[in-house]
Amino acid sequence: MQFLRSLAFNVLAYAGFLILAILFLPTLLFGRGAVFVAARTWSRMTLWLLDRVAGLRLEIRGREHLPAGGCLIASKHQSALETFGVVPDVGDFAFILKRELNWVPVFGWYTSRSGMIGIDRRGGSQTLRRLLDPARRAVREGRRIIIYPEGTRRPVGARPDYKFGANYLYSVLGVPCVPVAVNTGLFWPRRSFRRLPGTAVIEFLEPIPPGLDRRSFATELQNRIETATARLVEEARAAAARPVAVTA
Repeated sequence: MQFLRSLAFNVLAYAGFLILAILFLPTLLFGRGAVFVAARTWSRMTLWLLDRVAGLRLEIRGREHLPAGGCLIASKHQSALETFGVVPDVGDFAFILKRELNWVPVFGWYTSRSGMIGIDRRGGSQTLRRLLDPARRAVREGRRIIIYPEGTRRPVGARPDYKFGANYLYSVLGVPCVPVAVNTGLFWPRRSFRRLPGTAVIEFLEPIPPGLDRRSFATELQNRIETATARLVEEARAAAARPVAVTA
């Protein structure tokens, strides 16, 4: 049964994206704000389908930890859910993404027009230097820069593999960093079309203030994210194992 629900969700979600992408094409003629209307509409539609069709609900926690103005958001990455699922909650945002996504027909038109920051992940130290100017510009505009410190999706329970990008941006931008913990990989498995029922959680944690040295920040960021992620994973597993109360 869940196989069919997952299949139905995927078909409807992709069809819905194509329909909305076409309907909102006129927003590309206007500013970033207009494109964000399209992005938030798509996000809410996909989350609604995920709940109603696949039985998977998304819970967002810790919105009060998002500071006003420009900041860095560093998120654990287990699934696609934490990419589009946070869109309605993060205001004026700029994802750091692989530049190839900007070349994807239709989808890339929206990422380019909305000012997402594309990077060449094979560029080594040159990638970080090229990242600096658009990141500084985004912060000056009061935008929230979203980065995945491990660079790619990691399975639940995998050994942490934090890269240097978040550390570099924190050190040069001088803004707070909001760590983000997730348990989404339990419900949206990596490299699978299955969508498992339950409640996935994305949690914004207390910001790390600017001013730490790079080593201290790297340690603090990883500890906060990994500790909170382990807590969310255990919470979800405990809820799944809990017997359902039967009332007369």
